[in-house]
Amino acid sequence: MATKKKTSKPATKEEKVMKEYKEGTLHSGKGGPVVTDRKQAIAIALSEAGRSAGKAKKKPSKPANKKKM
Repeated sequence: MATKKKTSKPATKEEKVMKEYKEGTLHSGKGGPVVTDRKQAIAIALSEAGRSAGKAKKKPSKPANKKKM
């Protein structure tokens, strides 16, 4: 029997940023100081992925029902 090889999924923005944090190469801003706080690293990851609180995707609202006369 042949075994199927699992393909690895592409890393998400969050995974890439957290990997940089663990390696000690994550900077706050362009050329800024190295991030040493885990919470700040998570905030940067969410911000880059566009999932921060201010940029949360909203469900499209349903159009108001118009009364027929």
